[in-house]
Amino acid sequence: MLLIALLTSFPIAAQDITGQWNGVLKVQGMQLRVIFHVTETDDGFSATMDSPDQGAKGIPVTHTTFENQIIKFEVSNAGIEYNGSLNENEITGTFKQNGMEFPMNLSRNVLEKETTKKPQEPTTPYPYYSEEVSFENTGANISLSGTLTLPEKDGNFPVVILISGSGPQNRDEEILGHKPFLIISDYLTRNGIAVLRYDDRGVGQSEGDFNTATSADFATDVESAIAYLNTRKEINKKKIGLVGHSEGGLIAPMVASKSNDVSFIVLLAGPGIQGDKLLLLQQALIAKASGVAEADINIALETNAKLFELVINSTDDQKLKTDLTNLLNETLKNDSNFKIPGGMTQDEFLSVHLNQILTPWMQYFLKYNPAISLEKVKCPVLAVNGEKDLQVPPKENLTAIENTLKKGGNKSVTVIEFPNLNHLFQECEIGSPDEYATIEQTFSPKVLEEISRWIQLQTK
Repeated sequence: MLLIALLTSFPIAAQDITGQWNGVLKVQGMQLRVIFHVTETDDGFSATMDSPDQGAKGIPVTHTTFENQIIKFEVSNAGIEYNGSLNENEITGTFKQNGMEFPMNLSRNVLEKETTKKPQEPTTPYPYYSEEVSFENTGANISLSGTLTLPEKDGNFPVVILISGSGPQNRDEEILGHKPFLIISDYLTRNGIAVLRYDDRGVGQSEGDFNTATSADFATDVESAIAYLNTRKEINKKKIGLVGHSEGGLIAPMVASKSNDVSFIVLLAGPGIQGDKLLLLQQALIAKASGVAEADINIALETNAKLFELVINSTDDQKLKTDLTNLLNETLKNDSNFKIPGGMTQDEFLSVHLNQILTPWMQYFLKYNPAISLEKVKCPVLAVNGEKDLQVPPKENLTAIENTLKKGGNKSVTVIEFPNLNHLFQECEIGSPDEYATIEQTFSPKVLEEISRWIQLQTK
């Protein structure tokens, strides 16, 4: 019996787990490709992880183990853990991050994301000219790739550059199954306006490191896009505009306040108040919409306000990390009502919070006040928002944008709040991000019509 057991177990024990393993992680309607690269070492195995849709490659896997057909990957800095069972060329398992779990299987075969057709997405052939382009940000020494659409191949047209929101975005600003920038680009080009949209640095076909960049760095990418358009004979150099969504609505004024080449800007749910205040307001509204008890919301806001204040007043990164760690430990120790979310351990909670707050992007965003650039913008501005936007609430932000622009002497300011629309400009129920993936509509036709009409007035 022992001999039989040894013989039958031999082929399983001899299975090779080295090489590439591919999976697709599905979270709230969003699909992210995940790739593990496994190599054998003298001590066992090592691995790296790629997240192509987020522009991340070669992420070190802290621990890689394979015992009794069970494979385990740990990426400690990101709070990621994957456990799976090997069966020939397939691994059946679970992806965990920060206390949340999602089923995800891995395969030797390259896996593609499931396509979910949205009714507004255009289909080829398009009734206009579309060209894949690239341009250089010489200051950052990177090349950015995108798509330029023209009403016709030959001619001279007004143009807009689309600037994406926060997080690594491709040229379509693809999120939760939606492609807002594809919809906007298609609509404007059909209405006589050329459009340049591009992959964020470090995303898709664009070079660069997204994770070390701030809003100010992304502004230089926009400036490079303007410089590129000035080389194109099809573009009317006096009619170049910027259309920024969310963080893109922060970046557009940064560029327009310094450039004579920008003739107008459109702010789609753009911030008008300082980053720390915006995030606290956003957290409160989303938590309330999600049914979190008011007492718990207040505790979280009080803690985050203290954390943000430390960042804003900091001039020393190492001291900041120590101060943040001490504050979080003190909160966990002294406040019995403070709950660590999602079943995370205290170490995981601390690691996740510190990694989020200490990124260059977050530190810059918390400290930056949009009024700095808005007050210097002299070109025409259209600022629009959805009534039910919980991420960049319209009351506080549209009011701040309008007041600041007028304070700076801008005589051409149009502000519109659209009823029943969320942060993505979808018709919605309550505006919660949980709804984004479940809504069929990608971008409100009413807003598309208003944007197009306003731009045509500026460029006629």
